[in-house]
Amino acid sequence: MDLSLDILGLLFLVAGVAGFIDAIAGGGGMLTVPALLAAGVPPAQALATNKLQGSFGSFSASLYFIRNGLVSLKEMRNAIVMTFIGSAIGAELVQRLDAGVLTNVIPVLLVCIALYFLLAPQAGQGGGEPKLSANMFALTVGTGIGFYDGFFGPGAGSLFTVCFVAIAQCGLVEATAKTKILNFTSNFAALLFFIFAGLPIWEIGLVMAVGGFLGARMGAKVVITKGRQLIRPMVVLVSMAMAIKLLWEQNPQWLQSML
Repeated sequence: MDLSLDILGLLFLVAGVAGFIDAIAGGGGMLTVPALLAAGVPPAQALATNKLQGSFGSFSASLYFIRNGLVSLKEMRNAIVMTFIGSAIGAELVQRLDAGVLTNVIPVLLVCIALYFLLAPQAGQGGGEPKLSANMFALTVGTGIGFYDGFFGPGAGSLFTVCFVAIAQCGLVEATAKTKILNFTSNFAALLFFIFAGLPIWEIGLVMAVGGFLGARMGAKVVITKGRQLIRPMVVLVSMAMAIKLLWEQNPQWLQSML
């Protein structure tokens, strides 16, 4: 697929902004998928190309967090394995099943996540007793959200973050760092299946990948320097924005009634 340099440049910039936002609060796909569709990329290829570029962004943020000692891959190995398995199953099934049922449930979950961080002042301080063992967390949260991310995707980062905060009792900075590790895992697993199906558009995905990589690195640095004071409002804003976007797409008649 041939696109002009101007369009590729715009996609590069969108991916950079999305990578920055995604590293802090998730939801980068809210910008990149519509941008790909607007550029004329068919829906199936847009989703696959988005996983390609998103994998670079989540890898960039993950690497930054690991190098700064916020995450131990050894401690997360079971969650990584289960997330990979869940995402692989989801990516395989999405090519065979209708994801429509999830579009009705996810906006409600995203609103609940926003309200949780908005109304629970102690959320994200960390230090409490985990409500599940590490292995059970990996089996339930890793597999479940990994499956969702491979099958559908919007809000997966927010779901991981709220689970790390509410269930694993992590602080917000640690939860964000661990979220990016599992985000990369699920993105990479889904990407492998999309590659096998021949869906990603490589020339577009790699251009966006450079932008996403750079944006995610800057976002990861902000997480470490600004921490909880920025992550909390960003999670609330991004979750609400994704919920509104999904609801609007499901109910286009709302716009008609307002005009």
